[in-house]
Amino acid sequence: MKIHEYQARQLFSENGIPVPSAQVVRTVDEAAAAFGQFGGQMCVVKAQVYAGGRGKAGFVKLVHNEDEARQAAQFMLTHRMTSYQTGPEGVPVSVLIVAPGVQIAKEYYLGMTIDRSRQTVTLIASSEGGVEIEEVAKKSPEKVLKIPFHPLLGLQSYQARDVAIQLGFEDKMVGEAAKLMMNLAKVFISTDASLAEINPLVITTDGKLLAIDAQINFDDNALFRHQNIEAMADESQERELDVRAKKANLNYIALDGSIGCLVNGAGLAMSTMDIIKLHGAEPANFLDVGGGVTAEGAIEAFKIILSDTNVKGILVNIFGGIAKCDLIAEALVKAGREVGFKVPVVVRLEGTNVVRAREILKAAQGELPTLIPATDLTDAAKKVVAAVA
Repeated sequence: MKIHEYQARQLFSENGIPVPSAQVVRTVDEAAAAFGQFGGQMCVVKAQVYAGGRGKAGFVKLVHNEDEARQAAQFMLTHRMTSYQTGPEGVPVSVLIVAPGVQIAKEYYLGMTIDRSRQTVTLIASSEGGVEIEEVAKKSPEKVLKIPFHPLLGLQSYQARDVAIQLGFEDKMVGEAAKLMMNLAKVFISTDASLAEINPLVITTDGKLLAIDAQINFDDNALFRHQNIEAMADESQERELDVRAKKANLNYIALDGSIGCLVNGAGLAMSTMDIIKLHGAEPANFLDVGGGVTAEGAIEAFKIILSDTNVKGILVNIFGGIAKCDLIAEALVKAGREVGFKVPVVVRLEGTNVVRAREILKAAQGELPTLIPATDLTDAAKKVVAAVA
């Protein structure tokens, strides 16, 4: 789960990480008023979206008077932001922040994430802030520091001080930078984050250390422990089908192909997508309905898949274990009656009570002519690919 920059700033501030003042605004008039509240000095207007690349896309603007603040807000609130992270469809903008300009002496990058190769949380730091850390790592890998946390003790103060020195901080700034890193580690661990990032972390010309930008992503599986964070979610920043799937406890990811997939089990879903590609077509989605498939879950899954206008056929690949195959077949037939299968739906079932399940599907073919049983996964893939050709 992601949150907006202004929300991440709030979490940082509550945990001792210095952030500059800012006003959250949702209208053009509020943006102009916020500029006035900062005494008429140069301000920055920043769109609040779940994507990077805002500056290059024109959704971070420096403004010098109220008219410019109005113009910037008008543009951002009436256009979708498109960047390398959003895809061509872009994302809507409904919230902005207006913040006074900061005189920057030096920029740094500071982040924490899970290094899966080391199986531990890792601090990532660089003296090259203000740009994508991926670009720094590609062009100047020696400028990217990676310090793994102790699995039980976490980030240690001596590690933070050592990183501060390696980044070039001097005198009292070493201690301030180390303290900020320790506080960032506290935020990361206490919120079950998967990413906490400050880019840039800056030293101002008057010697202050500030987190100019803030980003935090969270582990969805731990949100039950953080209802205050879960309440920060902005569904307008997510695709409608993703939101529907999440509410139905379905694991769904939209893709670009024409064959929808309804599968129980993530590994089986990956295999299903692979075999579709093997036989010359492209999957339209990853969708794992879980081990206990119900009629209600199957109906919502079909509705989600069929909401994608690119879908020309569906491959249902279910292994009946916890949920027996005959119960799954009944759920599929019920889903077909309610949703209406307007595209070919090829069904491969295997597992407990599979013979009875195949009888149920065969009996339903008169009522649901687009329901096509398959004997095995290869047969199913060939049939669905042929059906959409």
